[in-house]
Amino acid sequence: MVPLEWYLVLAAALFCVGAYGVLSHRDAIAILMGIELMLNAININLVAFWRYLGPAARSTVQGSEAAPLYVKGSAAATAGQAFPLFVYAVAAAEATVGLALIIALWRRRGTTTIETVDLSQGLGT
Repeated sequence: MVPLEWYLVLAAALFCVGAYGVLSHRDAIAILMGIELMLNAININLVAFWRYLGPAARSTVQGSEAAPLYVKGSAAATAGQAFPLFVYAVAAAEATVGLALIIALWRRRGTTTIETVDLSQGLGT
């Protein structure tokens, strides 16, 4: 079994690459790709912590022969997998709105460079 630390290192590296992409690029599409990388790093962390610290990891009460807290197929078994689905939904909405803004920017200004955008003027001028 792969240790939790390996997943955390992978997620941290992916998050750093995404943060570098957001902070260093001037193109709006590259910035959106960096944000997507950071959201995927968050998903790796969520699933890894659910797997290692969730109900399956502590299947019985400590120090007793009580019934297991984890029942396969129960709501507790899939609760940790539901969080990444919400993150994917937010990422899809973010990508949709972001790409719509980028298309509007391209149609009005002919460029997707963030530095040319003046928010006080809006996209109409």
